[in-house]
Amino acid sequence: TMADETDQLLPRERKTSSKSVQSDDIITYNGCAPCNPTHWSHRFIFLFLICFLSFGNYFVYDNPAALQDQFKADLDINTSQFMLTYSLYSWPNVILCFIGGFLMDKVLGLRWGAILFSALVCLGQCVTAVGAMIGSYPVVLAGRFIFGLGGENLAVAQNTYAVSWFKGRELNMVFGLQLSVSRIGSTVNMITMAPIYNSFNHGQEGYKVLGSALWVGAIICGLSLLTAVAAAYLDKRAARILKRGDAEVGEKIQVSDIFRFPFTFWLMCIVCVAYYVAIFPFIGLALTLYQQKFGLTQAKASAVNSLVYVISAVASPLFGFGVDMLGRNLTFCLISITLTLVAHGMLAFTFLNPYYAVVLMGIAYSMLASALWPMVSYIVPESQLGTAYGFMQAVQNLGLAVISMVAGMVVDDKGYLWLEVFFCACLCVALMTAVLLFMIDAANSGPLNLNAKQRQALEAAEEEAKILEQAPKEVVKAEVKHQSRFQLRNRFMSRLGLDLPPQLACKSRIRSRAPSVLK
Repeated sequence: TMADETDQLLPRERKTSSKSVQSDDIITYNGCAPCNPTHWSHRFIFLFLICFLSFGNYFVYDNPAALQDQFKADLDINTSQFMLTYSLYSWPNVILCFIGGFLMDKVLGLRWGAILFSALVCLGQCVTAVGAMIGSYPVVLAGRFIFGLGGENLAVAQNTYAVSWFKGRELNMVFGLQLSVSRIGSTVNMITMAPIYNSFNHGQEGYKVLGSALWVGAIICGLSLLTAVAAAYLDKRAARILKRGDAEVGEKIQVSDIFRFPFTFWLMCIVCVAYYVAIFPFIGLALTLYQQKFGLTQAKASAVNSLVYVISAVASPLFGFGVDMLGRNLTFCLISITLTLVAHGMLAFTFLNPYYAVVLMGIAYSMLASALWPMVSYIVPESQLGTAYGFMQAVQNLGLAVISMVAGMVVDDKGYLWLEVFFCACLCVALMTAVLLFMIDAANSGPLNLNAKQRQALEAAEEEAKILEQAPKEVVKAEVKHQSRFQLRNRFMSRLGLDLPPQLACKSRIRSRAPSVLK
């Protein structure tokens, strides 16, 4: 049966870390099925825990966005000061993106790391709530900074748990569920925080009402902390029963690798920053825009503001599947950036119902997330991927930290029209950079915009290169200079009918004239 087949997945194969143990022995367990680490019902319980591990994090991240007017009025702050609550979340993650995986691998371990970072999220929200209760804006900022220390690395721990317990197509499903549950947390925050605030508003001082509402977020973070403890217990228990090693993050960060990244990687970083700064800071400020320009009530404005997350929860897995089936990652990126630019233009220069623009933005955001991030693995060697993704996330957080403050100053000095113009300018930078990336990739017959069939051929070439590199020397009867992975890739590009760049074609002709052992 399917359940019996699923039971064998966990003990038969585990490849999550260098410390893990692989065994073909079937491990028997005499207890009840839900207590058996190899049974699907037990793994379903663990899946539930890790999905809600980051629910509290995503719920409280946009607490300020859901209560924008209340934050500014109750704490007596302007928009620039309001956006500092987002910047202080991003600043620590400029550095922690590099060292968070190392801390969980070498210092804390995955289980204690997940508990610690979940505790930091909960502590940060508690400090934020206390700061609001006493009307202290600096204490609120301190709480958001502490919250930022745990937020991003908690997601790393969540993904590592997923890779440790699930594999293959299961893993794709699990990642999709994790993303959906996280976005549900963001959506629930947008929809419920204003009613929660109003339910506490019974003659108290405004800042005390704000603090009471934020304590609800702290309680939810506390529940997420309990799931971290429960997940750690079940993971340790499974490791003992199955006699396997502890899972590791497995990220190898080497700063020296940064200087060897290709130019196209740096263009991707520019696209990433220029695009995402027009999404997340916008969501943080959009509530008042919907109320002032379009005349929506706070409840309706919160519902519209949550649509980007709602659509992302549903559309991201679908677009991920579509990109896997079709390829053409760069084309999808260009389409998504253009659609987002159109959406911001609609909000800036028309009075159409903002629902249409936000729906378009949510679709485009989901499309770009599915197409942009996988492209890094196409141009960066596997041994450098940890550094590449860590650096890209660090640059993204740096951009969000800076642009969040700039966006707040634009609203204070110029208003929301100029804010939308500013976001449109950022998207124009992203679009021009993506066009440049497209042209460079096309000129060099690069891998970024291949269709699915072409990419499969390229992957076959890379597998052939690996086999040649690993082949024992004694089986080689003649001294042959193996082709590099780069040369094999170009050969397969030629087989696919793709023209090589002139300089590479010239080199190929020169090599063909030189004597060789084998043709």
